[in-house]
Amino acid sequence: MTFNDNARVGGNSAKRRGGTVAAVGGGAVGLGAVVFLLIQLFTGTDLSGIVGGGGVAGPQTGGERIANCETGQDANRNDDCRLAAASLNIDQFWGKTVEGYREPQLIIVDGATSTQCGTASNATGPFYCPPEETVYIDPTFFALLREQFDTNAGPLAQLYVLAHEYGHHVQNLIGVMDQYPNDGTGPASNGVRTELQADCFAGAWVADAADQVDENGTPYLQPPTTEQITNALAAAAAVGDDHIQAESGGVVNPESWTHGSSEQRQRWFDAGRAGGVNACDTFSVAAGSL
Repeated sequence: MTFNDNARVGGNSAKRRGGTVAAVGGGAVGLGAVVFLLIQLFTGTDLSGIVGGGGVAGPQTGGERIANCETGQDANRNDDCRLAAASLNIDQFWGKTVEGYREPQLIIVDGATSTQCGTASNATGPFYCPPEETVYIDPTFFALLREQFDTNAGPLAQLYVLAHEYGHHVQNLIGVMDQYPNDGTGPASNGVRTELQADCFAGAWVADAADQVDENGTPYLQPPTTEQITNALAAAAAVGDDHIQAESGGVVNPESWTHGSSEQRQRWFDAGRAGGVNACDTFSVAAGSL
């Protein structure tokens, strides 16, 4: 999506944080490790403890304000600012939708940083850390998305990814994560249903995003174009479990899914766009219709 050039976005609370993380295995990365890292990249799970390798010790605090991020024009020029600016829009949407909504912290990761949920970097992919109520995202993730999975990862695709993580924050606030705890993997698991609901929430936000305004009444964003929607759907397909497994050279195994298939992720994103938040109850859907 495109920001209006004169929209005021400097009031965002996003911060930049990062450091250095030791290389996995301490040396050259072989093909098996590359595939392993790709699985990490698109599941938002830090698995470095399984294969070895160092990390930043202990959760870090603080961070720096995102520089040169005051207007919509700045957001259109820079990935970091685009994400920071979009947080204002997403928070405004959910503030009108969920009673008692609390804004999460958004951390733009520079390199890597430790969290209570593991290391955040482009090798783990964007993720939400419930005990911190914080979204972590490394913008270089989008370059890897383009390079490894042949998708454009344009502005709306980037904001879809961010809105998906904010969807997890909403799930945390309204009790979804407590009511439907992770019960393992599989095409109808609670984990997959949770991820598909976050996709649906992202779609609901996209449908309403152009209605959110800054303190002067200027809309933050212009309505999405057909091309941008297509791009976002392509990103949703690229991070489907079946697509990741196929691209990584493995067998497509639904019983190992954690996020849902490409078709499911696209369909639930569209369900949110068409029907809003009320269309996002993925937990009442029969397994065969999910």
